[in-house]
Amino acid sequence: MIGYIGRHVAKREGLDMAEEIRAEMVANVWKVVATAGDTVAEGDTLVILESMKMEIPVVAESDGVLQQLAVHEGDVVQDGDLIAVIA
Repeated sequence: MIGYIGRHVAKREGLDMAEEIRAEMVANVWKVVATAGDTVAEGDTLVILESMKMEIPVVAESDGVLQQLAVHEGDVVQDGDLIAVIA
């Protein structure tokens, strides 16, 4: 399915549970909407990717605090690249 962005829940030192949001396709980071430290709710857009002339919103799949945003506008992400971490 085009536009599907994966997530992975991982146990990390210092965090109880963290949601890692990873790319599942090659895409350009078109726009960064959120910043590290933001409180996000399920469904909030974090970044917008562009691939094959389609805009693909990357959304939070759970409530929490955006601990890390690993991309910048203009970056190219590959399948499996980390986009964000929410805890």
